[in-house]
Amino acid sequence: MATSEESNNSESCYSINSERKSHHSPEVKKNLASRLNRVEGQIRGIKGLIEKDTYCDDVITQIAAVQSALNGVSKILLEGHLKHCIVERVQEGDKEVVDELLTTIKRLMK
Repeated sequence: MATSEESNNSESCYSINSERKSHHSPEVKKNLASRLNRVEGQIRGIKGLIEKDTYCDDVITQIAAVQSALNGVSKILLEGHLKHCIVERVQEGDKEVVDELLTTIKRLMK
């Protein structure tokens, strides 16, 4: 899993002007882009299945595969967020970041 490269990246989650930015290494970005490209292809495939009047259960199975793939992307992003941004902000004394994290997790669990 590509998250091991991510843990080696020690960049801050903030830029000079305090704008929130991601912190992902080039390897993690490449992994995420590859996964999202596959999801994009799967979505086009689902659209084609619907246009061809494919049996509903088969389409639903493909939709579930896309949802699983997107969950994989979310897991990689969440892991990096926890290991870098959340830890950094807690170490700086920002306790509000925990509420932000809980909101993010709730959003992912819908």
